[in-house]
Amino acid sequence: MATNVPAHITGTVWKIEKRIGDNVVEGDVLVILESMKMEMPVEAPAAGKVIELRCAEAQPVSEGDVLVVLE
Repeated sequence: MATNVPAHITGTVWKIEKRIGDNVVEGDVLVILESMKMEMPVEAPAAGKVIELRCAEAQPVSEGDVLVVLE
């Protein structure tokens, strides 16, 4: 079953740390968001494999937008 990983804040995608096909463990940083000059990591809620990236670096995102899909 796929797991959607949403943005927890409104901001800009500063850096994407993982790519499609990467295996991750719970707590791995997937994406780093920038908001009000602060960097906020978005971590994997569970172990899995990155099957989809729904964001790009420098893209603005809103709280709740799905950034990464894990399987």
